[in-house]
Amino acid sequence: MNVILIVIQVFVLLFAITVHEAAHGWAAKKCGDATAFSLGRVTLNPLAHIDPFGTVIVPLLLSISGLPVFGWAKPVPVDPRNFRNPKRDTVWTSFAGPGSNLCVAFGAMVVLVLMKLSLPSVDLFLKGRLRGMFGDVETILGGGFRPLEGLAFILLMTVLINSYFAVFNLIPVPPLDGSGILIGLLPEHLSVKIQRIPPIAGFLVILLLINFHLLDIIVRMIFFPIVMILG
Repeated sequence: MNVILIVIQVFVLLFAITVHEAAHGWAAKKCGDATAFSLGRVTLNPLAHIDPFGTVIVPLLLSISGLPVFGWAKPVPVDPRNFRNPKRDTVWTSFAGPGSNLCVAFGAMVVLVLMKLSLPSVDLFLKGRLRGMFGDVETILGGGFRPLEGLAFILLMTVLINSYFAVFNLIPVPPLDGSGILIGLLPEHLSVKIQRIPPIAGFLVILLLINFHLLDIIVRMIFFPIVMILG
């Protein structure tokens, strides 16, 4: 168990969740629903979004267990009745969370590539630590690193976790954002059926994905191209 790795993963995940939830509230306000805004949820202050179990305990347990790290925050309250165009705005509001994580991942990736191109020590660090280490992130920390290499590693975790969090949330089962996108895109008679699926059913699907290691496929799909670019 690498304590530094666990701390970095939980910190980056907390940032990813905060951006994700604030983006939902911001998009809802732009679409006509100010419910989340009025409750102070359109903010980058993580204290406004933390769910003790989903934001802290679950990510810690997953990180300690060596499993893919994910978590959740308090749901952002959204009232579709306030939307100017309910079906369209449901799609945009649902996608805003994963979309914000993809933007963060892209920004971190750009900075990381610039560091790799301009700083030989970072270039050597990334090549030496990533090449041939597919799926073995913990060993990246072996031997310690200097400050610039430490920053590069934090940026790498930012890319990986935000990308994973975005793709994970696009799975179309309640209560994940993918189900909201699906509801907005499907015809009314089908979207009503999706809305009737209880959240507990979605959680059971997620547990099955974890139990059968199907989420590992998502991790590898994200990790492989990043290793090819940076390694």
